[in-house]
Amino acid sequence: MKLEGRALRLTIFLGETSQWHHHPVYTEIVHRAHRAGLAGASVMRGIESFGASSRIHTTRLVSLSDDLPVAIVIVDTEERVRAFLPELDELITEGLVILDPVEVVKYVGVPAKGGSS
Repeated sequence: MKLEGRALRLTIFLGETSQWHHHPVYTEIVHRAHRAGLAGASVMRGIESFGASSRIHTTRLVSLSDDLPVAIVIVDTEERVRAFLPELDELITEGLVILDPVEVVKYVGVPAKGGSS
């Protein structure tokens, strides 16, 4: 897949303990994005955050949190990202979903093993 120029970034912020059918919500989102053929998805674990509840979550030993923040970032064409949004309706019960216009300068992948070049 070639992705350059204008694109849309979907970022989802939630707690790592958020569950969907006994699996982390972030895992379900990544797998659904993969099945939808999106360009890629990354999950990043935060070290400290607060949100709508105003409760601070942190990795510091003094107040070790059981619900650290995670951010799932997906970048693809606007059409493909917007088509994916309904997938989040049933998954996100607490969190923040944002869209940002971005410009992709370079997108280079490594062909999957056993696949064609």
